[in-house]
Amino acid sequence: MPRGDKSSYTSKQKRRAEHIAQGYEQRGVARSEAERRAWATVNKESGGGKQSGSGRRRAA
Repeated sequence: MPRGDKSSYTSKQKRRAEHIAQGYEQRGVARSEAERRAWATVNKESGGGKQSGSGRRRAA
């Protein structure tokens, strides 16, 4: 899978990234930078991509 390929993300993660990017754009951030920040946020919150199996998240 090439870098930047978003096919391994769920539809919910894709919608969330689009919503976050729109918010950045409304505040004057360039589109490419807004998308980069949005995907970084989605990855930070969900661990990135589709994940399966119980116990995939580390106990806090």
